[in-house]
Amino acid sequence: MFRFLGRKIRDLFQGKVSEESIDRLQELFYQADLGVETAQKLTEKVRLLYRKKSSLTSDEILAEIKKELLEELKKSPLPPFSGKPQVILIVGVNGNGKTTTVAKLAHYYQQQKKKVLIVAADTFRAAAVEQLSKWAESTKSDFVKGKQGSDPAAVAFDGTQAGVSRECDLVLIDTAGRLHTKSDLMKELEKIHRAIGKALPGAPHEIWLILDGTVGQNGVEQATRFQQSIPLSGLILTKMEGTAKGGGAFAIQKILNLPLQFIGVGEKMTDLEPFDPQKFVDSLFD
Repeated sequence: MFRFLGRKIRDLFQGKVSEESIDRLQELFYQADLGVETAQKLTEKVRLLYRKKSSLTSDEILAEIKKELLEELKKSPLPPFSGKPQVILIVGVNGNGKTTTVAKLAHYYQQQKKKVLIVAADTFRAAAVEQLSKWAESTKSDFVKGKQGSDPAAVAFDGTQAGVSRECDLVLIDTAGRLHTKSDLMKELEKIHRAIGKALPGAPHEIWLILDGTVGQNGVEQATRFQQSIPLSGLILTKMEGTAKGGGAFAIQKILNLPLQFIGVGEKMTDLEPFDPQKFVDSLFD
């Protein structure tokens, strides 16, 4: 697990640092789901440091690793509210915490004094719509839903138009959790994307992919498949409390150039934090 990486590195270099121990370091990076390119780059950085200073300590090695990882992470500012409404489309596979994250985002932006509208475009799961309806009420957000089994693209269209007519600052559109390997479901997502643009030219302004922070390199595949269908603009990692790894975030950013926007750290409505690269890297080695 990623949270044990700092301890494992210290254990590895308890004795004298050697070429052999540096080779083993690369295996630790692989286990942490950092990806081949990042793992190799970090290992070579440490190797170069060792060759310059043979008395290298584990703390110095950790400091170098943190420095390099921090440079790997990209941070984009959260979207500006330059026009009304700002439309954010939320996508992801089942089980990644997508619908819960929509509610947390609504709460976060309500705290920023924004008028928020939640659109329940997951018309296949009545429980998801009911859940979002309750959260919309508790966060004092406007709410739009369609009939169960109705066309999700039509609901997204109506919700976007409602956001305009009600002069909302933000429209959050939840979509059905879908397997990234199912082409018919991904085509439906493309249809939703087009419908939003018809309702409001230029929308959606952001498309954020929700990823379970424990999925590791599988998250790279998920992100790649979604990016092939719709233009993702950001990433939210969930379940980053406890044993979450999150190492796949580095590989995803390198491959797709996607910035991390938020981190989910718990179940409460307030357990969603804007992404802080320094805090994120430090937490990986706690």
